[in-house]
Amino acid sequence: MEKKWLRHYQEGVPESISYPNTPLSENLVRSSHDFPDAIATSLFGNDLTYKNLNETTNAVSHALIDLGVRPKDRVAILLPNTPSFVASYYGILKAGAFVVPTNPLYTPRELEYQLNDSGAETIITLGLFFPTILAVKEKTKLKNIIIVPFGEIDTKGVPVIQFPDIVERYPKSEPRADIDPNDIASFQYTGGTTGFAKGAMLTHRNLVANVEQCCWWNPWFEASLGNQTTLCVIPFFHSFGMTVCMNLSIRLALKMVLIPRFDIDMMLAAIRDHKPNLFPGVPTLYTAILNHPDAAKYDFKSIEIMNSGSAPLPVEVMDRFESLTGGRIMEGYGLSETSPVTHTNPLFGIRKTGSIGIPVSDTEAKIVDLEEGTREMPIGERGEVIIKGPQVMKGYWNKPEETKVTLRDGWLYTGDIGYMDEDGFFYIVDRKKDMIIASGFNVYPRDVDEVLYEHPKVLEAAVIGVPDEYRGETVKAFVVLKPGETATADDIIGFCKQKLAPYKVPKIVEFTDSLPKTAVGKVLRKELRARELEKMKKK
Repeated sequence: MEKKWLRHYQEGVPESISYPNTPLSENLVRSSHDFPDAIATSLFGNDLTYKNLNETTNAVSHALIDLGVRPKDRVAILLPNTPSFVASYYGILKAGAFVVPTNPLYTPRELEYQLNDSGAETIITLGLFFPTILAVKEKTKLKNIIIVPFGEIDTKGVPVIQFPDIVERYPKSEPRADIDPNDIASFQYTGGTTGFAKGAMLTHRNLVANVEQCCWWNPWFEASLGNQTTLCVIPFFHSFGMTVCMNLSIRLALKMVLIPRFDIDMMLAAIRDHKPNLFPGVPTLYTAILNHPDAAKYDFKSIEIMNSGSAPLPVEVMDRFESLTGGRIMEGYGLSETSPVTHTNPLFGIRKTGSIGIPVSDTEAKIVDLEEGTREMPIGERGEVIIKGPQVMKGYWNKPEETKVTLRDGWLYTGDIGYMDEDGFFYIVDRKKDMIIASGFNVYPRDVDEVLYEHPKVLEAAVIGVPDEYRGETVKAFVVLKPGETATADDIIGFCKQKLAPYKVPKIVEFTDSLPKTAVGKVLRKELRARELEKMKKK
């Protein structure tokens, strides 16, 4: 297979990289040695240097070992973006254990499932979330609960360990766990779009490779060692935030400005006060800034690079945000199963709007038929995207059958529909499960979403397929209007008729105040479908 994309690598980007044969935690050790006084984390005016961060990490590691945590044990983290998350993550790794990042928005039922599936016996959490821990403790294997203080909590007599006590009492020296780079580092749980979430097993080698792939992609990164700032809004429990915000920043000794929850005013204040250079984000973050009534009062010119991922970036949003900042957005692509970055647009040179870009170093990708997944599709034709590279997971935890379906002959089958153009640039058009079949025609929701975003009164939009007696399925649009705007369903449908083939035009439009989203802003079409089916049952 000819790697057409290689001709579009910008100068200095290698086809292949020589990766360090070290565990991921060695990046923090190196940064703390080379840049001990550089600020590692900043949260609400409280700064931690790289030397401080590494010492805190070591204390956490020694404490875990003292609690009986052994290599290959699983330790859960239930924390927002805070210094304690970073110290816990790397402390778990230094103990030779596996990190189980957990979404703070989980209900007790969801948390119970993830703790039992992973087998975690220790959890590090915020005091605010203790009631959720209490609700599941007796239904799981939890033995150790480490609390990061946040307000007054009633532990109901349950023994807990205070995080500040760990930092104060335990040694700051490097622990001596024997860690093989091929050992698992993290269970990155997928969104559970086909039932319960699956734990993608990412090794130290996977994560080290993906960080190096990001570093080598642009000369800006290596030139930024110890002297730039990252705005960390994307949650670290998510693979995008984990690698592109946290792990990449630590590899380059960048200052991480931590945003513990998405709050537009908090984010704007952080941009004003810290003047970040790197802003990994998702379309909803960029859209929120563009539509904030006070956006014109802020200076965004410090932002040089924006990595957009996790969801398709509408062209209009990209153009407006680049105009606002003067920086460049690199739209990319990845999955929890790939650590996550596999594709991105070059920072300089050819960049194709609407494309996820080209495979990063040491990464192969191709488009195969949707039926069997064995026949490579011609240039420009749609099929399933499959990927091979050093960042691809080891498999799913305790799910051999799902692993066999997803990993075949060294290739990861993504479940995403896309195509490759004549220059080797890839485009994602939808998920296989999201595709709408209306009157025998394939309708890719992203095609319709893009048009809806062009409407001057539309803030956000998403389409799904709903059952239709005549067409099999028909297209329904959910639309959030910009503040102060009004529109009718006929307005929206008429606008779409000017830009889409008749079978793609929404036949039903529902106006709503908001769209259901994941923690990183990806629209949950499955939830929209579930709501719709529930409505139909009641009719």
